[in-house]
Amino acid sequence: MVSKITIDKLTIRIRIYKNQIHCAERSRSIDFKLNIMKKITPLKSLAFLITCLLVVTFGYGQEIISYSSVANAGCSGIISSDPNIDLVSTSGICRSSGINANAGATYNSRDWTTSASIDVNDYLEWTLTPDSGYEIDLTTMDLTYDRSGTGPTMVDIQVDTGSGFSSIFTDASVSAGTENNNGIDLSTITGITGTITFRLYAYNSTGATGTFDIDENTATNKGIVINGTVSALPTCSSPTVTWTAGAWSPVTGPNINTPVIIADDYDTSTGSFRACSLTVNSGFTLNIIDNTFVEVQNDVDVDGNITVQNHGAFVQNDDASSFTLGTGTSLVRKSTSILNNWYDYTYWSSPVSGLTIATSPLVDSDRRYWYDATNYLDILAEVGNTGVYNSGSDDIDDDGNDWQFAGNTYTMDAGVGFAATHSRIGYIGALSYNYNFNGAFNNGPYTTSISYNSANTGGHWNLIGNPYPCALDFNAFYTANSAVVDGAAYLWSHRTAPSSTTSGNENLNFSQNDYAIITAGSGSINNSDNGDGVFPNDYIPSGQGFFIAGLSNGNVTFNNSMRMADGTSNSQFFKNSNSKKKNNSIDNKLWVNLTSDNGIFNQVLVAYVDGATNENDGMAYDAPRILSSGGASIIYTLINEESNKKYAIQGKNTNSINEEEVIPLGFYTSIELATLYKLSVAKIQGDFLNNNTIYLKDNILNKIHDLSTSDYTFTSEVGEFNDRFEIVFNASSLSVDNIATDKNSLSIVELDNDHVQFKTSNSLNIKAVAIYDLLGRQLYNFKGQKSSETYKLSNLNSTIYMAQVTLSNGTIITKKAVKK
Repeated sequence: MVSKITIDKLTIRIRIYKNQIHCAERSRSIDFKLNIMKKITPLKSLAFLITCLLVVTFGYGQEIISYSSVANAGCSGIISSDPNIDLVSTSGICRSSGINANAGATYNSRDWTTSASIDVNDYLEWTLTPDSGYEIDLTTMDLTYDRSGTGPTMVDIQVDTGSGFSSIFTDASVSAGTENNNGIDLSTITGITGTITFRLYAYNSTGATGTFDIDENTATNKGIVINGTVSALPTCSSPTVTWTAGAWSPVTGPNINTPVIIADDYDTSTGSFRACSLTVNSGFTLNIIDNTFVEVQNDVDVDGNITVQNHGAFVQNDDASSFTLGTGTSLVRKSTSILNNWYDYTYWSSPVSGLTIATSPLVDSDRRYWYDATNYLDILAEVGNTGVYNSGSDDIDDDGNDWQFAGNTYTMDAGVGFAATHSRIGYIGALSYNYNFNGAFNNGPYTTSISYNSANTGGHWNLIGNPYPCALDFNAFYTANSAVVDGAAYLWSHRTAPSSTTSGNENLNFSQNDYAIITAGSGSINNSDNGDGVFPNDYIPSGQGFFIAGLSNGNVTFNNSMRMADGTSNSQFFKNSNSKKKNNSIDNKLWVNLTSDNGIFNQVLVAYVDGATNENDGMAYDAPRILSSGGASIIYTLINEESNKKYAIQGKNTNSINEEEVIPLGFYTSIELATLYKLSVAKIQGDFLNNNTIYLKDNILNKIHDLSTSDYTFTSEVGEFNDRFEIVFNASSLSVDNIATDKNSLSIVELDNDHVQFKTSNSLNIKAVAIYDLLGRQLYNFKGQKSSETYKLSNLNSTIYMAQVTLSNGTIITKKAVKK
């Protein structure tokens, strides 16, 4: 139990555990022995508080770490630190890729942006992490900096404690040639058991050669000093809480500080719970059902049984804690999404230890694969589906040896992804299938290797996975591993049959448009659907494998601070308290779908979010369309200076969205058959998009369509069209005469002898009727004067055609018709 008492800016924490009361002020702590089973009267409590006040020295925290740039290279050194700081996980002051060292003895850097807004690639970064079993409470951070005459005039310092970066300090007028001294209040950052990351963004330079540096004390070499306390986490307190005879004893039930014993069957339909430690006695079962959780601070001992259902969650917090499987069993039950064919693949990752492919539930011994990222090479791009290749990239392994067959002895290591189909034997389609992963639950830190091949001209793809029996916070994972991997996760959800016309290195290839995408962004949900109508949240579900792009050869690390202890984060699966706050952002975001009458699905997302710019910000904000040439038809966005890259998700500066904004949409198709395509708004978010009409401009047909009201249907020849479509918002610049109206107000009736009647149901007359075939070629162009006009259509080569009818007020209606 922890209580805080604040008197005139002095905070005293009182923690009770193991029959001790721990009284702490920010700069020192004293332990008092006390039998907590005895009643403490208000008078005794007051006397105890007075004792604390008399003993504790008033202060505002002691130095727990200081940083320097003694070497002025790479990441600078740490001068001093509290003995309970984890120096393996803690880094000194590091430069980002956007800035470079300048001559000088202090941490002097140049090439800061001249923009008046933050460039996400221009920052200094430093971190600190407590040892396992300890937590950090911060008080202040002291630093001094200056700039050259043309150096950056603005500074923003942000901090991330595991849920994304947020600003803690801004300086809008950095003085040139003089020291800028700042003591920054960090007192809201308390109880942190994971890594704390600081970033200093400097911007608004008047010249690219302008410099900025952190000044250092010449006697101590200290440049940044962080003050606070590093204290041991409490061990489990009395009394032990037991579930027995269908009730908690004592009746108050468990909490994160109490040991828990399960001595009767417990189902979390009774309620999720938290515990300091957990023991499941022999003969009894703890069943964690969907949308519930059990969170344990420390060790777990299982002599009975634990079952985690498909969307349940089991979390341990302390990385040093143990999960001991004694005479009992523990299993995680996972269900696939709907499988329509036996060859539908699922990307898995084992949430338990000790399994090989043969002992796992992945029973189809013919179709189980692991991904060898070291073999992935992409320096050629196929031209359509011609078998002709040019230099470039198409996100397909050129020599076809990236996927490797997983033999029976292959181990399902924690954090590694695998692909498998359901068994052909007894298979019944259009169902989901349950798999039981039996074994001790994975717990604590794991590392997984990441491969990067500098010869690749496309992505550097690696298949990894969530190693835990609960959801993994992707933003926290990316923050901890951003130097090794890019900020987008690709989750496979098989919804398109393999085809010989799809690009790839096999006779039949799957469409790579079936990936749902999670981007780290600014901690927002900037994610893309894959056609199943399910937008992924920011969490990788248990048992889920996913693709991610490597930035360098190295390892990514998973740890318990990334695990989600709640009832909702593990609610999705794509085969297809350490509580963390979920982001309820109202950023402006627009999802647009491309569909067709022959099964095409593709989606693009444009998100106006904090931290993004209108340039390429990396996969955390701008996720490319994976295997772009593998889709028969796709839509995408373009970033101006990179016209050869196609993006499924594009993050943009929040200030960019206004009535003058123009969003180019690229379109590509290799389908030669007559096809009707449709563009539609799948989802919108944010005040601007909810209060402004979304228009689609078709520059080839010179048409403007109200996409907020109805979908836009069109046809196309084979090819790539980067200038055909645009999303715009400025209604005042558009002619009302060009905005399409409800197609139901127009009827098309076939008469005898190839005659067709066109009739409006309103008071408007028909001015013109244009007839197009499904390749977009105009076949007829008739004039009209009345609300009903009849024309002879005798030369149609196809029974399906498009009629574009212009009304007397200039409104255009486009409608598909069938000639019998």
